[in-house]
Amino acid sequence: MTDLITILGPTASGKTGFAVALARRLDAEIISADSRQVYRRMDLGTGKDLEEYGNIPVHLVDIAEPGTKYNLFRYQQDFLAAYRQIRARARRVIVCGGTGLYLESVVRGYRISEVPKNERLRAELEGCSLEVLTEKLRELKSRAGTSMHNTTDVDTAKRAIRAIEIETYNLEQSPLGHRPFPALSSVNLGVDIPRDLRRERITQRLHARLQAGMLDEIRALLAEGIPPADLIYYGLEYKYLTLHVIGQLSYDEMFAQLETAIHQFAKRQMTWFRGMGRRGTHIDWIDATLPTEQKVERALEIIRRADR
Repeated sequence: MTDLITILGPTASGKTGFAVALARRLDAEIISADSRQVYRRMDLGTGKDLEEYGNIPVHLVDIAEPGTKYNLFRYQQDFLAAYRQIRARARRVIVCGGTGLYLESVVRGYRISEVPKNERLRAELEGCSLEVLTEKLRELKSRAGTSMHNTTDVDTAKRAIRAIEIETYNLEQSPLGHRPFPALSSVNLGVDIPRDLRRERITQRLHARLQAGMLDEIRALLAEGIPPADLIYYGLEYKYLTLHVIGQLSYDEMFAQLETAIHQFAKRQMTWFRGMGRRGTHIDWIDATLPTEQKVERALEIIRRADR
C-alpha cells in the first residue's frame, strides 16, 4: 500500500471537496499542503473553507500566528508529526494543497536544513536595490544549478535578502549535514481544470469572499497590531487588500490588481506541477468538471492499481 495520496492542482480547481469525498471512502485524514492556511485567523484570504471538511480531520491548518514566518523546514517537521499520528491510527493519509514546493518536498523527500540568520551578510546587503539583490540571487542559484522559479523570492528587498541568505548557506554547507526525510511512496492525483473555467471560478470566488467580509478580516488583523508590511509579505489577498485598507489603492484598483495576480499565481502553480512531472513525479490528472463521485471512482481505480 502506498504511503501517501496527494491531491494537487491550481487555486479554484475544487481540490478540497474532492479530497474530502475521497477521504470518506478511504477512511483517511487530510494533511494540508498550503503555505498560508497554517496561519490562524487568516481564513477568507487563504480560502480555508473549513466547513467543507465536515467530520474529516485536517492537519496543519491554524498552527501558526499571523506575522510569523512559517517555512519549508517547519512544514516538513510538522508534516512528519501529523503523518506518524495518522498512520498510528491505521488510517490513510491524503495530502491536499496547491503549494507545489511543500508537496514536492514530501513526495520527493527533500533533505533540508534550517537556515539561521546571517547578520554579517544582512548588513552587507542592507541598502542594496531590489534589482541588485535579484541579480545576486540569480548568480547564487546559477552556481547551485537551480533557476529563479519562485518569483515571490524577489517581491521585496527583505524577501530577496532572505533568499540570498538561504542560497549562500546551502552553497557553504555540506549536503551530508542536511536533515534526513524518509522516502514515502505516493499516488499523485492532479485536478485538471480548463483555463477559462479556472479564470471564471477565480473571479467568482474573489467576489464572494469580499462579500463575506475579507476586508474585515484584514482590518481585524491590523487591529491586533500586526504591521501592514507583515500582511503584505503573505502576498495575493493580504498584499492587495492591506494596500487598500491603508489607503494606497482604491477599491477598484485593488480588485483589478488582485484578480490579475491570482490568475498569474494559478498559472505559476500549473508550471510548478508540470515541472514536478519533468523531475520524475508521476501525476495522474483527473478532469475537474466531472461530478465528484466520478472523480472519486477514477481516483480509487488509480489507487488500487498502485497498491497492488
